Amino acid sequence: MWPYHPDLLETPVPRYTSYPTAADFGSLPTGSLARAVNEASGDISLYLHIPFCETICFYCGCNTSAAGRTERVQSYLTALHQEIVAVGRELGPDPKVRRIAFGGGSPNAIAPREFLALVDALHAHLPLTSPDLSIEIDPRTFSRDWAQAIEDAGVCRASLGVQTFAAHCQKAIGREQSEALIARSVDWLRQSGVRSLNFDLMYGLPHQTMADLMDSLARTSNYGADRIALFGYAHVPHIVKRQRVIDAATLPGRETRFAMAKAGFDALISSGYQAIGFDHFAKPQDPMAIAAREGALRRNFQGFTEDTSDILIGLGASAISVFPELIAQNEKNTGRYRMHCSQGALSASEGIVRSREDAMRGQMIEGLLCHGEIDLTPCLFSQIEARLRPFKERGLATLDGLTLRIAPEGLPYARVIAAMLDPYREKTTRRFSSAI
Repeated sequence: MWPYHPDLLETPVPRYTSYPTAADFGSLPTGSLARAVNEASGDISLYLHIPFCETICFYCGCNTSAAGRTERVQSYLTALHQEIVAVGRELGPDPKVRRIAFGGGSPNAIAPREFLALVDALHAHLPLTSPDLSIEIDPRTFSRDWAQAIEDAGVCRASLGVQTFAAHCQKAIGREQSEALIARSVDWLRQSGVRSLNFDLMYGLPHQTMADLMDSLARTSNYGADRIALFGYAHVPHIVKRQRVIDAATLPGRETRFAMAKAGFDALISSGYQAIGFDHFAKPQDPMAIAAREGALRRNFQGFTEDTSDILIGLGASAISVFPELIAQNEKNTGRYRMHCSQGALSASEGIVRSREDAMRGQMIEGLLCHGEIDLTPCLFSQIEARLRPFKERGLATLDGLTLRIAPEGLPYARVIAAMLDPYREKTTRRFSSAI
């Protein structure tokens, strides 16, 4: 179903979990984030970043470090509590927090009681309105106490960092975890009231074969995952220095990566999952699948989502906040982040003020990735028509008047086509990961 055209996949492109992307951030005017928070209204979502893991995996590109010293974790959590108070002070009377996501790193790198203290602080200082809570979990450090904390907090969605069940691939990426650990985590999460369970999986890993991938997908389906994110491993050691441990010679080639993505897509569709884009999947009754069918699917820094809010407030070092006219990133350095929080200030100094043009192009990129079609303006049509020609000639996309559609065969080329709408790509020299 997916034809392989390597010439159309040569240029690495962003994942477009925001527009403009983080590669295009610069300095923000002083007080930009505080003003945006103060003016926020309606339903809003929160993301809390826990930048710690018990063990750092070689492949990981997240802003995280080993939990290590108790004092460092404690000082970070103190700063996070201070930031919660500061955001609560800046918010006006109208907003209602409907969704809260805990990510990392690994949120379960901190103690269960520390997690519950954060939840209590959110309830005490922010306008929570029966929010849905979600959390990312590392099976290697998940415990009964953590499962009880998830139940006590009312978490309804969880994501397990599985990546692969193949032991030799786990060893190569520094994430060794037995299937027994994963099975135990699934049982505990279900018993704790988690209704929607996601498995994060990867293709294109070192030493990974097609058989390894198919086996991991089959096991994931057998465990009853409600959602599956099947990502291509992004080998960017020039950006993520810990990836230098991984020998590039052991990685599948581009054609094999493409075949893995295609085979994974076909296998999950055959297992009854609904495709969300080309690398996410959900059971038909899952809220994300329903949103996709109803045309309500969105895309933000957590990937595809059914979250319809236009406002996401990020808490924690390096967390990103999104508003209709602003994207702001908190201080990445945890020491400087703690300093800002200790002074009762919000730490974001980088990001981008979005113009009307940015907002329009962002909506089109999101619409193309989420729904597979958009209506171009005459100006945009004239800008990209020539570059679209190879995709049209090979049956990957169609133009009907000003309506641009991605054909089913063109799904793996969606990000490449979306990048045509992004003028920032002509200006930045940053290198991105493979388009598939």
